[in-house]
Amino acid sequence: MPTKTLHIPTADGQADAFAAFPDSGERHPGVLMYADGFGIRPVLREMARELAGHGYYVLVPNPFYRHGPAPLIELPAHIGEVARPQVMAQLMPLLEAHTAERVLRDADAYLRFLTAQPEVGAGPFAVTGYCIGGLLAMRTAAAHPGQVAAVAAFHGPVGADGPDSLAKITAQVHLGHAEGDMTPAALAELNQTLDAAGVGYTSEIYPGTVHGFTMSDTDAFNPAALQRHWDHLLPLLDRTLANR
Repeated sequence: MPTKTLHIPTADGQADAFAAFPDSGERHPGVLMYADGFGIRPVLREMARELAGHGYYVLVPNPFYRHGPAPLIELPAHIGEVARPQVMAQLMPLLEAHTAERVLRDADAYLRFLTAQPEVGAGPFAVTGYCIGGLLAMRTAAAHPGQVAAVAAFHGPVGADGPDSLAKITAQVHLGHAEGDMTPAALAELNQTLDAAGVGYTSEIYPGTVHGFTMSDTDAFNPAALQRHWDHLLPLLDRTLANR
């Protein structure tokens, strides 16, 4: 499985990124994958490689590149509950500085970069995201309805920008929520908002999960929920992306 470490020109500098794609010499549909708040690390590279193995060019950018290349802070091999508070204390200033305006400027650059890669088909693209990356994925889909055909977000604050932003999304959407993040009443409210916005979607709580359930290097990891995530994500991409 070919992989690359890349530098993507943006309006504010150079974003370092990781890419994985099939070794076939052909063009493949592009997928922009936004990491969780802990950023690019072995588990994200592993997930990108697994997705690429299904026939996609997967790009994982470092959203915090303005503060330096990944990893910005030293992460333990396993981010357990003891280490988590200290790690989050270091990351919070970076998360707070990553404004919606920055997200959208960067999304323009990432999609432009995908379009220019010789291994990537003409589009449309998909966007996936985990934790805060789920919000970035939804913002990217709302800002690029002509380019993004699918968006999937897992254990992320996906409705944070409200109905007006959701109404701009033309992509097919899957939202996988952690049971620890989303009550049934909150899910019903979010889904009503998606209905009113005219979004084509599936949105559900993954049973027995807490925030971060897809990430195998955390205490939140739930293997069954990670598989459920693949069981939703792969058919979504297969339905929506061209050049297969």
